[in-house]
Amino acid sequence: MRAVKTKNMTEGKPLLLLAVFALPLLLGNLFQQAYNLADTMIVGKLLGKDALAAVGATGSVSFLFFSVSNGIGSGGGIVTAQLFGAGKKDDVKRAIVNSAYIMFTAALVMGSVAFALVPTVLRFMGTPADILPDSITYMRMTCASVPLVAVYNYAASMQRALGDSRTPLYFLIVASVMNVGMDFLFVGVFGMGVFGAALATMLSQLLAGVGSLLYAVKTNEYFRIDREHMRFDAAISKRAVRLGIPLALQWSMIAISTTALQRVVNTFGTVAIAAYTATGRLEQLVQQPYGSMSMALSNYSGQNIGAGKPERIREGLRQSLAAVGAFSLLMFAVMQIFGNNLIGMFVKEADVIEMGGRALRITSFFYLFLGLIYVTRGTLNGVGDAFFSFVNGIVEMVGRICLPIIMLGYTDIGVWCIWLTAGLTWMLAGISCVLRYRSWVVRKSGLVSAGKENRFPRKKDRAGQVA
Repeated sequence: MRAVKTKNMTEGKPLLLLAVFALPLLLGNLFQQAYNLADTMIVGKLLGKDALAAVGATGSVSFLFFSVSNGIGSGGGIVTAQLFGAGKKDDVKRAIVNSAYIMFTAALVMGSVAFALVPTVLRFMGTPADILPDSITYMRMTCASVPLVAVYNYAASMQRALGDSRTPLYFLIVASVMNVGMDFLFVGVFGMGVFGAALATMLSQLLAGVGSLLYAVKTNEYFRIDREHMRFDAAISKRAVRLGIPLALQWSMIAISTTALQRVVNTFGTVAIAAYTATGRLEQLVQQPYGSMSMALSNYSGQNIGAGKPERIREGLRQSLAAVGAFSLLMFAVMQIFGNNLIGMFVKEADVIEMGGRALRITSFFYLFLGLIYVTRGTLNGVGDAFFSFVNGIVEMVGRICLPIIMLGYTDIGVWCIWLTAGLTWMLAGISCVLRYRSWVVRKSGLVSAGKENRFPRKKDRAGQVA
C-alpha cells in the first residue's frame, strides 16, 4: 500500500505551510472539543445545572492527570520532528518506538494513581456535597480513559511530527459523531446520568486512538518498524524525556493552579460552578485555533531546527502572530455581543446565563494575550527550549493562586475575581513568553545556537545509540 505522504516544512512559504498544516489540527481539535461540548450540553439540558456542575467540578483535576502523561509523551514528538527535518529515517523510527515506551508507561501510571485519588482530591477541593457522588463517578471514568487517550495522542503526535496532520482528523470526526450519538442514547434514552456521558466519551476515545494507530502502522512507511528499531535507545529516550518533563511540569502546574481556582469557584455555589463550566467549555473552543497554530509551529520549528534553518522560524512566528491577533479581535466582538446567547446553549437557568455572559465579556478582553502564549510557546518548544515551558507554567500557577487571594482579600469584587484571574493570568504568561522570545532568541541568537545543539550526531554503533 502506498505510504501516507509526509510533509517537509523546511521549504516553501511559512504562513501557507503553517495554515495548511494547522487547518486539519484545528478541525480535529474542534471535533475533540465536541466530546466535551456534547457532554456539557446534553448533561446541562437533560439533567440540569446540578449535573452540569458535577461534570464541571472534575475538569481541572482531570486535566492535571492527563497533562502529566501527555506532557512527558510530547517530548517524543519534538525529537521525531527534529530527526525528520534532519533526514535521518532510521533514527525517526527509533524515536517513534521509544516515544511509545515513554507515553504508555506514563499514561498507565498516571491513570492508576488518578483513579485511586479521585474521592480524596474532590473532597479537598471543597466540591459541594450535593454533587460529590456524580463528580466522583464522572471523574473515575475519565481517569480510566487516560491510557485510551494516550493511544490517540501518541499516534497523532508522531504523524504530525512527520508532517501528516490529516490522518488523526479523520478518526476524530468519526469518533466525535459517535460520541454525540452515544450521549443521547446513554443519557437521554437509557437514563444513565453522568456515568453514561462519561462512558460515551470513553468509548469514542478508544475508537479514535486504536483506529488512528492501526491505520498509521498499515499505511505510513515510518511506522513500519524492524526489530532493530524496537530496541531501547538511551540517547533518543533521554532527549525525549528531557524535553517532555518540563512540558509535563508546565501543564501540571497549570492544572494545579486551575484546580486551586476551581476550589475558589466551588465556594460561590452551584450557579457559579455551572457558569464557570459553561464559559470554560466555550473558551476551550476559542483556544483551538491558538492551539492548532502552536502545534503547527512546534513541528515547523522542530523540522527547521533539524535542517539548520532558524531564519524560517522567525518568519513563521511573525506571520502567525498577525493571524492570531486578527482572530482575537474577532472573538472579542463575538463574546461582547453574543455572550449570553452562547451560555444559553448549555443551560436554561437565567441566573447562570446572566453570570456566564458577563464573565465572557470580561475574559474576552484578554484573548490576545492567550494567543501570544500559544504561538510563542509552540515555537520555543519546537527549537528545544522546553525548560521555558516549566518557567511559564510557574507564571500561570502564581497568577491563578495569588490573584484570587489578593482580589478577595483587598477588594469587594466577589465572584468576578474568578474570570478576572483567568484573564490577568493570560496577560502575565503572554508577556513572559514574548520577553523570552525577544531576549533568548533575538538578542542572544538562541535559535542559531539551538540549531547547532539540537541537530543529532551520526550513529556510533549497531545498537543505534547516538553520541
